[in-house]
Amino acid sequence: MMASNAGNSGVGGTRGLTAVSGVQLAQGIGVQEAKGFWADAWETVTKRTGARFALFWLGVVALFAVIAPFIASGHPIVHRELDEAGSVVRTTYPLIRNLSAGDVALALGSVVGIGWMLGWRKIQRSDRLLTLLMCGVIVGVIVIGCTFVFSQVRDSDVRATRELAQNLWAFRVPVASGIGAIAAAGVAMILPIRSLSVRIMCVSVAVLVGVFAVAGWPKKPLQTFPYREMIAAKQAEGVFTLIPFSPNQRSITGNLLPPRTADGMTKDDVVNKVASPVGAPLHMVGTDSLGQDVLSQLLHACRLSISIGLVSTGIAVVIGVTIGAMMGYFGGWIDLLLSRVVEIFMSVPVLFLLIVAAAVLPRNTYVMMAIIGCVTWTGAARFTRAEFLRLRNQDFVQAAKAVGLPLRSVLFKHMLPNGVTPVLVDASFAVAAAILFEAALSYLGLGPDEQASWGRLLSDATGTSGQFNWWLAIFPGVIIFLTVLSYNMLGEATRDAIDPKLKKARV
Repeated sequence: MMASNAGNSGVGGTRGLTAVSGVQLAQGIGVQEAKGFWADAWETVTKRTGARFALFWLGVVALFAVIAPFIASGHPIVHRELDEAGSVVRTTYPLIRNLSAGDVALALGSVVGIGWMLGWRKIQRSDRLLTLLMCGVIVGVIVIGCTFVFSQVRDSDVRATRELAQNLWAFRVPVASGIGAIAAAGVAMILPIRSLSVRIMCVSVAVLVGVFAVAGWPKKPLQTFPYREMIAAKQAEGVFTLIPFSPNQRSITGNLLPPRTADGMTKDDVVNKVASPVGAPLHMVGTDSLGQDVLSQLLHACRLSISIGLVSTGIAVVIGVTIGAMMGYFGGWIDLLLSRVVEIFMSVPVLFLLIVAAAVLPRNTYVMMAIIGCVTWTGAARFTRAEFLRLRNQDFVQAAKAVGLPLRSVLFKHMLPNGVTPVLVDASFAVAAAILFEAALSYLGLGPDEQASWGRLLSDATGTSGQFNWWLAIFPGVIIFLTVLSYNMLGEATRDAIDPKLKKARV
């Protein structure tokens, strides 16, 4: 075959080549670099319009999950207290001081994580992503562990113990550092990066982020918002953020007011009509039955839905992959016994179990994550079992066993990477199902206490009076629909991209 050259014809050059000969191919002319499996799958996914929309929408939800405490807060960015003459006597920054440790850790982790994914080109993208997720586990362990320890110490009956909890260097930093060191030691052993120095650097940065967050912000944010009363009384000045309402901040006026009433009055008109002593600002998408701003709750609820979906699915994947790997590798009576266990868990109605747990266990996010994750792992187990049954007699597995590699290495280092693709596709659908479980539970009034939720807003659409409040049905309902739809579309696109039959048809 003769070549038609209209441009670069050097070795390795492909621009302008429409055909090449066998000699040119042997010289490296017109040869295209082969793409990796996941790189090719990702390119195939991003070509689909539905998948692009799903990635865009989930990116928006994730962005608001990170920045919601900074753009939707009833605490002013700057608060200046005034004396009788109108002079500034003290300047404080309530928005920053009333962030939680999780807010700070998530914001810092996002900045560091984006820099890590974009800046370190020498390490493969998949290894960077897995390292970022494992470092996120370290930060999460530090925040959750220290929150529990600090709460127990603050509630102690011993006065000296309570005073010790307020000492930054004598108590908070050592506790956070100890928890972080334990978590980092375990994570550093399983990071996919070969360089020991890079491993140490990654886990060290994760520990520093976690320690900084919990040591500087160990207290629960204030639930009172007296700032507007002080401003109205000429006792203070304040600069508020974009949405000047916290999700749990109750308005003095404007309960259940839509953005515009039937007679054309805006919220500002209604507030001025009732002569609010505080001069409440506009609620852009209305309030709920308690006078809490709907837009602020919608933004803050992004974090609850994302965290429950990802964490519970992560728990389910870990349990399912471990049990499925044992079923598929060993077979025999182990497979038979564990298959019966899988069938038992498949018969458990998750929603009913969550309702019962809400009545007897603390109603918080962690309990909900644990229950969903510990019940919905059966899909991952069945997919992993099927893949390991196919792989256990392959040559590379027999070679790994012949050289004496430990069982842990054979299962999770050699076999799992070759059989994990169906599990990842199933995980996308599992995240959507977990979000629906949380929304349904919150709709029934059994969701996490004191946390904004899309399902709770949806349940408030009818209210106690039976009057239909359209803005409480449309806004959270559309967000739930788009989020679940996005995960499903992304899962379908990924499934089609890695399906060998469809891939062969595309080629």
